[in-house]
Amino acid sequence: MADPKKILVVDDEPLVCETVKMFLEFDGHKVSTAASGNEALDLFGRERFDLVVTDYTMPGMNGADLARAIKARQPGQPVVMLTAHAEMLKSSAVPLTGVDEMVSKPFQLEELRAAIEKAVAR
Repeated sequence: MADPKKILVVDDEPLVCETVKMFLEFDGHKVSTAASGNEALDLFGRERFDLVVTDYTMPGMNGADLARAIKARQPGQPVVMLTAHAEMLKSSAVPLTGVDEMVSKPFQLEELRAAIEKAVAR
């Protein structure tokens, strides 16, 4: 397992947020959560995180917009996106600037671990 990280998890679905938090805490990480892009940016402005894990589909600000906003503030910040739309997003002409790794929902814990390791290793 990788060294414990401080991770911000962003998802508008409380059950998903709590499940991802539980998985990551099980691996020894310190996890904060946010229910929206705006809440995440507020937390991001007050604290430093080793990694941001965000959902794509959220009301208001989607995960791609959040990733771009985070990279504008801190260009080297690793961002992992969780989405049920991974294949569509990968094949679309719209580049997901700011997203380092993408994990398809539903996901296995091993997939999330691998994406986190790749994102923080960049």
